Amino acid sequence: MSDKEEKRTLTALQAALAAEHAAVYGYGVVGGRIREGRRTEARSAYDAHRARRDLLVREVRDLGGKPVAAAAGYALPFPVPDSEAAVRLAAELEDRVAGVYSDLVRATVDGRRSMAAEALREAAVRAVRWRGESVAFPGLAERAATATATATAAPTPTA
Repeated sequence: MSDKEEKRTLTALQAALAAEHAAVYGYGVVGGRIREGRRTEARSAYDAHRARRDLLVREVRDLGGKPVAAAAGYALPFPVPDSEAAVRLAAELEDRVAGVYSDLVRATVDGRRSMAAEALREAAVRAVRWRGESVAFPGLAERAATATATATAAPTPTA
């Protein structure tokens, strides 16, 4: 891998890691507001994002990088007072993560591409489960629709 490719890969890995940190935080909020019947699903998603986060930490270190740290807190895109809002937040989290993994797929040329594609697929499937419907190109359509809203994306660091 050339230095340019390695730098591009490391940048995309760091972005994915930051998104996973945000998803882990967001699922903490989801878990606190979601109705009893969907708590297992929320816990499973939380665990999946923690596992991906840990994998990405190792990947960044393998490339000689210092993994980006989680923020002390994150701003949510909307209030989450109840289970309905928690479900919307979970779908939003998965859309955001899918978009970042879409970028990672584009930035990698090795085995990391397969890992990123699998993470993109998993996020898209979880988003469908939360939302109850799908989109044509997970990770792409949502990304284009929210590219200008990244500064207010869910959740964003507050510290």
